[in-house]
Amino acid sequence: MSQAHDPVRIGLVSISDRASAGVYQDQGLPALKAWLGRALKNPVEWVERLIPDEQDGISATLVELVDVAGCALVLTTGGTGPAPRDVTPEATLAVAHRVMPGFGEQMRQISLAFVPTAILSRQVAVIRGRALIVNLPGQPKAIAETLQGLPEATPPVPGIFAAVPYCVDLIGGPYLETDEAVCQAFRPKSARRATS
Repeated sequence: MSQAHDPVRIGLVSISDRASAGVYQDQGLPALKAWLGRALKNPVEWVERLIPDEQDGISATLVELVDVAGCALVLTTGGTGPAPRDVTPEATLAVAHRVMPGFGEQMRQISLAFVPTAILSRQVAVIRGRALIVNLPGQPKAIAETLQGLPEATPPVPGIFAAVPYCVDLIGGPYLETDEAVCQAFRPKSARRATS
C-alpha cells in the first residue's frame, strides 16, 4: 500500500521594486506556482511574498518564512543581476547556515544555452536550519528552464529541481515527490520510499 504524499509548506518570494509598488503585475509568483504545481505530487501550502529590492527586507522575509512559517523550501525570483539594486544573493547569504554552490552553477550552465549574459546572474542557494532557499532568475521562461532543465538537449541537461527533493531529505524536510513527466527527481536507491 502506497503512503500518502507528505504535505509541504513552500515559500515563494518575488523581489521587484516596481511589481511590489504596483507599477506592473508580478509574473514571478504565478510562474513559480504554476511550475511547482505541475511538478510536485505533494499537497502544498503556499506562502507568498511580493517585496521590493531591499536587502534587510529580503533577509527578514527569508527568516520569517523558514523560522516562523516553517517552510521546508523557499524559492525567490528576481534581484540576482549585477545592477546596484540587485541584492537578493547578499540578502540570502546573510541568513545562510550553509551555502550550496552547485545550484547556482547549474542555473548559469542552463541559461548559457540561451544567452551569453547568463554569466552575469548571481543566483545562490543556501540551507537555513532544515530549509533549502534557492534564488531563481526573474523571467518566467528562465524560471521554468532552470527548474526543469533541457531534457531535449544532446546530451540532456538536468534542471536544478531534480536535486531538490533529495537535498530536502538530507536536511530533515518532507519527502518531496515529483511527476516524472515534468521533473525526474534523483535519489539514491537507498533513499527512495517504497511505493507498493
